[in-house]
Amino acid sequence: MTEILYGVFVGPFRDMAGSPAFLVEVLLGGVATGLMYSLVALGFVLIFKASGVFNFAQGVMVLFAALTLVGLMERGVPVAVALVMTMAVMVGLAFLIERVVLRPLVNQEAIILFMATIGLNFFLEGFGEMVWGANVKKLDVGIPDRSFIVAGVQINQLEMSAAATAAVLVAILAVFFQRTRIGRALRAVADDHEAALSIGIPLKTIWLIVWSVAGLVAIVAGIMWGAKSGVQFSLSLVALKALPVLILGGFTSVPGAIVGGLIVGVGEKLGEVYWGPLVGGAIENWFAYVIALVFLLFRPQGLFGERIIERV
Repeated sequence: MTEILYGVFVGPFRDMAGSPAFLVEVLLGGVATGLMYSLVALGFVLIFKASGVFNFAQGVMVLFAALTLVGLMERGVPVAVALVMTMAVMVGLAFLIERVVLRPLVNQEAIILFMATIGLNFFLEGFGEMVWGANVKKLDVGIPDRSFIVAGVQINQLEMSAAATAAVLVAILAVFFQRTRIGRALRAVADDHEAALSIGIPLKTIWLIVWSVAGLVAIVAGIMWGAKSGVQFSLSLVALKALPVLILGGFTSVPGAIVGGLIVGVGEKLGEVYWGPLVGGAIENWFAYVIALVFLLFRPQGLFGERIIERV
């Protein structure tokens, strides 16, 4: 029994110390995956901050953006032109969502808006399949999926490019929220809809902007995930992994989405590589949800969320 416990709790740390180069490889892979989770989580955060709506359809928006891009490229459209056309499609989609779904439901209960996004989720999934087909598609945006060695550490070029792209986008969004006039208006709407309206901030315009930005974030996430694992309908399930990221970081925090993504990405990679063989593997499938459950029990507002105190 002692030997079993030693193997489970001490063995992995011994393996980490014994092969530092391999540990660095695992950590880099976890960071890259975590930043890609953060991209999906950012879409949730942006919409929730500005409207209080939990957009269940964000994962399908990632899929729909990737399907549109690869579908246009398959029809002979150059990559740059296809990317611009996809951006136009996602902004147009944001306009339709605001006009058709959100505007008629202003001042309704949060659960009604949530159910509306569930309906939107199934509609976009079916519409995407009808227009672009259900086959797995390879997305090639010019980033080679190959590895090279640096100081004895194997680095995947696609993963590092995805991580760098995610980091740049996160930095741009942070500056956008903190330094621009529109960003300050978004934060004002997030704090109090009625107060924002009373000082002349157009709520419907803000919703259109934030859904458009979330659509553009979905394009980047779709490109990164599509280039890594192919454009397929299981891509929408990435949103399920983004939920623990949101729980860890907080539903209204952009930095929280990044930190939560890194915790999940690095944690599941370390767990799968070092503890997986001892417990039968598949740690990546459930690690994030176990961590999220722990947070829900002891810090339900997340690392960067605000504690809500209600007087009764």
